[in-house]
Amino acid sequence: MSTFPLLRLPDAEVLQDPEILESYRFDESHLAGDLPLAVVKPKSREALRELVRLAKSERFGLVPRGAGTGKAGGCVPTTRVVVVDMSAWPGEIQVSNQNLTLTAPASAWLRDVKGTAEAANLFYPPDPNSWPLCAFGGSLATNAGGPNACKYGMTRHWVLAVDALMADGEIHSFGIGSVKANAGPSLTQMFIGSEGIFGMITGATVRLIPRPSECLTLLLPVAHFHDLLELPGRLCASGFLPATFEFFDSAVLAELRKSGPEEARRLPGQALAILEFDDRGCTSDAFVSSLTEALGPLSEHLQIAADARQRDQIWNLRRLTSAFLKERHPKKVSEDIVVPRTRLPDFFKGLATLNIPAVTYGHLGDGNLHVNLLGAGETEPAELERQVMDLFKLSIHLGGTLSGEHGIGLAKRQAFLALSDPGQIELLRALKHAWDPLGIFNPGKVI
Repeated sequence: MSTFPLLRLPDAEVLQDPEILESYRFDESHLAGDLPLAVVKPKSREALRELVRLAKSERFGLVPRGAGTGKAGGCVPTTRVVVVDMSAWPGEIQVSNQNLTLTAPASAWLRDVKGTAEAANLFYPPDPNSWPLCAFGGSLATNAGGPNACKYGMTRHWVLAVDALMADGEIHSFGIGSVKANAGPSLTQMFIGSEGIFGMITGATVRLIPRPSECLTLLLPVAHFHDLLELPGRLCASGFLPATFEFFDSAVLAELRKSGPEEARRLPGQALAILEFDDRGCTSDAFVSSLTEALGPLSEHLQIAADARQRDQIWNLRRLTSAFLKERHPKKVSEDIVVPRTRLPDFFKGLATLNIPAVTYGHLGDGNLHVNLLGAGETEPAELERQVMDLFKLSIHLGGTLSGEHGIGLAKRQAFLALSDPGQIELLRALKHAWDPLGIFNPGKVI
């Protein structure tokens, strides 16, 4: 394709310098994509309208990109595509205290979305580990999760309406800015977690709730990792639903103590959980006493964060874990499988039986486990593929899935196609063809 059609795009910055394009081959996964034909930063509806027209006439694909923090290769370029960098897309974050809603463009930083809600004494819960660095649009396209999903669910639970660029070159609105909308099936939700294969999200309206007024943050060290595995289900059965329930297994703690920051080297226990509650009254003696009773013998070494500084120290360690492990093991592969709370003990028994060398941490409260194969770079590709597929099969066998929050993208596409119900794949492909008959939106991803 010649370069001149793109250079005539209205209201857009067009990048075609190979050195600049090189950085767009990657996200935070272990994948490297093809060099894109160009990168376009659109700034108006007219720019997107013309971009879609050119994609159809010149036969190239459009790959949406936010901040590039995804972990499944969702924004990694495939053959003959233009990357659509939405970072310059116009719009402002607007909050309605009366409607308990927030509207923002895809280009907004998620940290600003959360911060704007907080400034209005409201709360937008989705908090993926990359929330200070990721784009709002990317968090929608990947149905981002995070620690708060334990109590508040994934991004899709908060989305009321979506604006999206479709195959006709126009931006269409799906849904309304209200919690009740029952005029037919919800097309809005088709875009959340779709990774841009049906159309390109340009903005959205999400619901908010009043900001929790109390917060109880706890460190729960245990002598044996397996002592933690039945605790999420037991707490829920006892009437306690943590806002977050994070964990480190013994191997992750050993890595942190050996080479992590000074505060990590003082972490207690052979395994460790972080629990946080934000219920009204959760900081009262009565609540803590009831929780201690529910924890039973595990409460012996329970530690309570005394103030905001201690809470921040705890969460800083949790947030740096992924980057720390990647720095120590640059070729590691991290999977984000899910199993139901009640099957957590069975999962780790199965993992031991499979003899997959892995360390785990993550969101124990909702069964979303970050299983890290640290030696992936030294493992034969065929053996590594077998290990990952065995991990996925174990998760699915126990009633779970192969991805809790990272998505499918390129990284898990083959596994998703191999392990999913064929009827489900056929339906998804029919939807893709109906909405994007020429296949211009994020080709080669998911399905």
